[in-house]
Amino acid sequence: MKLFAVLFEDDRRDAAVIRKEYLERHFTFLEANAASIRTAGPLSREGDTFAGGLWLVEAESSDDVDRLVKDDPFWSAGLRKSVQILAWNRVFMDGSRL
Repeated sequence: MKLFAVLFEDDRRDAAVIRKEYLERHFTFLEANAASIRTAGPLSREGDTFAGGLWLVEAESSDDVDRLVKDDPFWSAGLRKSVQILAWNRVFMDGSRL
């Protein structure tokens, strides 16, 4: 298994409406995929409520991660402006080199 950082950018005027309507479905999706999506949360710019999101995903390939992204209710609702899927190598954790 490999680790991936997934960066989402939300840049929609109606993002708050979409987020509110789809939030429970999004959380249900995250819970159902917790074996792969190890952690997730929103990103914000100073002064903005939400700017996007970040996931850390454990998967075999970036194609597997892409399938997860496209299954997320936030994606199908059109909330996401863009997504970047980046391979990530953890080299430092809890104050120690790995």
